[in-house]
Amino acid sequence: MFWQVKNTNVKLKFGSHPLKHRAKDSVKHFHVTRRDNVYIFGFNKFPSLQDFISHFANLPLLGSDAGTLIVLKSPYPWRVEEPSIYESVRVHTAIQTGRTKDDLIPKAPSLGTKEGYLVKQGAIVKNWKQRWFTLHRYELKYFKDKMYEEPIRTLDLTSCSAVQFDYSQDKVNCFCLVFPERTFYVCAKTGVEADEWIRILQWKLSQIRKGR
Repeated sequence: MFWQVKNTNVKLKFGSHPLKHRAKDSVKHFHVTRRDNVYIFGFNKFPSLQDFISHFANLPLLGSDAGTLIVLKSPYPWRVEEPSIYESVRVHTAIQTGRTKDDLIPKAPSLGTKEGYLVKQGAIVKNWKQRWFTLHRYELKYFKDKMYEEPIRTLDLTSCSAVQFDYSQDKVNCFCLVFPERTFYVCAKTGVEADEWIRILQWKLSQIRKGR
């Protein structure tokens, strides 16, 4: 989960803020809202930022529209611009009680905009292999697996002309990234995951066109 606990005396501005959870194969997005000096997250309201952060020390359990239950275990920092792609909380409870913000220990490493496993089609031999993808700023990298540090390839999204669902392959949940020299075909495990990748990649392209 992306969030910071450096200074809990600093209040969040009024409005909506991003909360992100790093799942096994992807990153989920949720809204946190501050309204009338109350922090609203899921089905709960918190009278102060201290109370809000202490809530996460008790391992909140969330369920979203996708139907997957998620446990928020540990915080880690986040500093990257993001689009507004969020899920709605449908289940919300806490696994533990009595813990405070002092029990929170940042364990997970910082990551880019989005990460996850996708199945990619080969360039010459048209077979399909699972690869670990990371999206950070305007670079989409894919690795042989999650534990590898050096990517197989880095795709510069400033050269990408389009990202869209693809129905030409004998697979489901596929989409393609169109580059001048090649079109890359990849598939996600679910239609929801494919849609998340497409939406965030298309948002990246829109930011590139705006010159950001």
